[in-house]
Amino acid sequence: MSLIQGFNPEGVVTINRVILKPEYTVEDLEIRVAELCENVKTYHSDTGFVGGFVALNSGQVSNEGSTIGQAVESPLKDREALIVTFWQSFEDHERSHRSDTFQPLFKRVLELCENGNEEIAYRMLWQGKAYSPEEARAAREAKARYAMAA
Repeated sequence: MSLIQGFNPEGVVTINRVILKPEYTVEDLEIRVAELCENVKTYHSDTGFVGGFVALNSGQVSNEGSTIGQAVESPLKDREALIVTFWQSFEDHERSHRSDTFQPLFKRVLELCENGNEEIAYRMLWQGKAYSPEEARAAREAKARYAMAA
Protein backbone atom coordinates (compact mmCIF):
# COMPACT_ATOMS: atom_id res chain seq x y z
CA MET A 1 0.00 0.00 0.00
CA SER A 2 1.30 3.43 -0.85
CA LEU A 3 1.51 6.27 1.63
CA ILE A 4 0.42 8.81 -0.97
CA GLN A 5 -2.83 7.40 -2.37
CA GLY A 6 -2.92 7.45 -6.18
CA PHE A 7 0.80 8.17 -6.55
CA ASN A 8 2.25 5.85 -9.16
CA PRO A 9 5.81 4.48 -9.01
CA GLU A 10 6.74 6.44 -12.14
CA GLY A 11 5.53 9.74 -10.70
CA VAL A 12 7.70 12.61 -9.50
CA VAL A 13 8.05 14.46 -6.23
CA THR A 14 8.94 18.15 -6.52
CA ILE A 15 10.46 20.14 -3.68
CA ASN A 16 10.69 23.92 -3.41
CA ARG A 17 12.76 25.36 -0.56
CA VAL A 18 11.56 28.78 0.56
CA ILE A 19 13.53 31.02 2.92
CA LEU A 20 11.42 33.99 3.93
CA LYS A 21 12.77 37.49 3.55
CA PRO A 22 12.93 39.20 6.97
CA GLU A 23 10.07 41.56 6.17
CA TYR A 24 7.58 38.70 5.63
CA THR A 25 5.86 36.45 8.15
CA VAL A 26 4.80 32.82 8.21
CA GLU A 27 1.23 34.06 7.84
CA ASP A 28 2.20 35.82 4.58
CA LEU A 29 3.62 32.53 3.34
CA GLU A 30 0.58 30.55 4.47
CA ILE A 31 -1.83 32.85 2.63
CA ARG A 32 0.10 32.92 -0.62
CA VAL A 33 0.86 29.21 -0.65
CA ALA A 34 -2.78 28.40 0.17
CA GLU A 35 -3.87 30.43 -2.87
CA LEU A 36 -1.33 28.61 -5.02
CA CYS A 37 -2.28 25.16 -3.70
CA GLU A 38 -5.99 25.84 -4.20
CA ASN A 39 -5.25 26.76 -7.80
CA VAL A 40 -3.27 23.57 -8.39
CA LYS A 41 -5.98 21.41 -6.83
CA THR A 42 -8.71 23.15 -8.86
CA TYR A 43 -7.01 23.20 -12.26
CA HIS A 44 -4.61 20.25 -12.15
CA SER A 45 -6.22 17.48 -10.08
CA ASP A 46 -7.35 15.87 -13.31
CA THR A 47 -4.14 16.64 -15.23
CA GLY A 48 -1.50 14.96 -13.09
CA PHE A 49 -1.51 16.53 -9.62
CA VAL A 50 -1.75 13.86 -6.90
CA GLY A 51 -1.17 15.77 -3.66
CA GLY A 52 1.30 17.69 -1.59
CA PHE A 53 2.20 19.35 1.67
CA VAL A 54 4.03 22.35 3.05
CA ALA A 55 6.36 21.93 6.05
CA LEU A 56 7.78 24.76 8.17
CA ASN A 57 11.17 24.51 9.89
CA SER A 58 10.27 24.12 13.58
CA GLY A 59 13.77 25.03 14.74
CA GLN A 60 14.31 21.68 16.39
CA VAL A 61 17.46 19.80 15.41
CA SER A 62 17.71 16.09 16.04
CA ASN A 63 20.96 15.42 17.79
CA GLU A 64 20.19 11.72 17.49
CA GLY A 65 19.81 11.93 13.72
CA SER A 66 22.39 14.60 12.87
CA THR A 67 26.09 14.09 12.36
CA ILE A 68 27.11 17.73 11.89
CA GLY A 69 27.47 18.71 15.51
CA GLN A 70 25.17 19.20 18.41
CA ALA A 71 23.11 22.22 17.36
CA VAL A 72 20.44 23.38 19.76
CA GLU A 73 18.18 25.18 17.30
CA SER A 74 18.11 25.73 13.54
CA PRO A 75 18.83 29.35 12.60
CA LEU A 76 16.07 29.08 9.96
CA LYS A 77 13.30 28.42 12.49
CA ASP A 78 10.02 29.85 11.18
CA ARG A 79 11.82 31.20 8.08
CA GLU A 80 12.33 28.07 5.99
CA ALA A 81 9.58 26.01 4.40
CA LEU A 82 9.47 23.09 2.00
CA ILE A 83 6.69 22.89 -0.58
CA VAL A 84 6.42 19.26 -1.65
CA THR A 85 4.13 18.09 -4.45
CA PHE A 86 3.41 14.72 -6.03
CA TRP A 87 2.70 14.40 -9.77
CA GLN A 88 1.89 11.57 -12.16
CA SER A 89 4.71 12.77 -14.45
CA PHE A 90 7.28 15.53 -14.77
CA GLU A 91 5.53 16.69 -17.95
CA ASP A 92 2.26 17.14 -16.02
CA HIS A 93 4.11 19.26 -13.45
CA GLU A 94 5.76 21.43 -16.07
CA ARG A 95 2.45 21.97 -17.89
CA SER A 96 0.86 23.17 -14.63
CA HIS A 97 3.55 25.81 -14.21
CA ARG A 98 2.88 27.17 -17.69
CA SER A 99 -0.82 27.75 -17.00
CA ASP A 100 -2.10 31.32 -16.99
CA THR A 101 -3.85 30.87 -13.64
CA PHE A 102 -0.76 29.49 -11.91
CA GLN A 103 1.92 32.01 -12.89
CA PRO A 104 0.59 35.13 -11.10
CA LEU A 105 0.14 33.18 -7.83
CA PHE A 106 3.57 31.58 -8.17
CA LYS A 107 5.17 35.01 -8.60
CA ARG A 108 3.46 36.19 -5.39
CA VAL A 109 5.07 33.31 -3.48
CA LEU A 110 8.47 34.06 -5.02
CA GLU A 111 8.26 37.67 -3.77
CA LEU A 112 8.62 36.26 -0.24
CA CYS A 113 11.78 34.27 -0.99
CA GLU A 114 15.21 35.52 -0.12
CA ASN A 115 16.78 32.48 -1.79
CA GLY A 116 15.10 32.76 -5.19
CA ASN A 117 13.71 29.42 -6.24
CA GLU A 118 15.00 26.10 -7.42
CA GLU A 119 12.48 23.31 -7.71
CA ILE A 120 14.00 19.86 -7.88
CA ALA A 121 12.10 16.82 -9.16
CA TYR A 122 12.80 13.49 -7.47
CA ARG A 123 11.69 9.97 -8.20
CA MET A 124 10.33 8.01 -5.29
CA LEU A 125 12.57 5.18 -4.09
CA TRP A 126 10.42 4.15 -1.14
CA GLN A 127 7.23 5.14 0.62
CA GLY A 128 5.28 3.50 3.35
CA LYS A 129 3.28 4.00 6.47
CA ALA A 130 3.65 2.74 10.02
CA TYR A 131 2.48 -0.73 10.94
CA SER A 132 -0.69 -1.12 12.93
CA PRO A 133 -0.02 -2.31 16.51
CA GLU A 134 -0.85 -5.88 15.43
CA GLU A 135 1.44 -5.70 12.38
CA ALA A 136 4.29 -4.27 14.49
CA ARG A 137 3.93 -7.08 17.03
CA ALA A 138 3.95 -9.70 14.24
CA ALA A 139 7.01 -8.08 12.63
CA ARG A 140 8.94 -8.13 15.93
CA GLU A 141 7.96 -11.75 16.51
CA ALA A 142 9.10 -12.72 13.01
CA LYS A 143 12.43 -10.89 13.48
CA ALA A 144 13.02 -12.69 16.77
CA ARG A 145 12.05 -16.08 15.31
CA TYR A 146 14.21 -15.76 12.19
CA ALA A 147 17.16 -14.18 14.00
CA MET A 148 17.37 -17.29 16.19
CA ALA A 149 17.18 -19.56 13.13
CA ALA A 150 20.11 -17.83 11.41
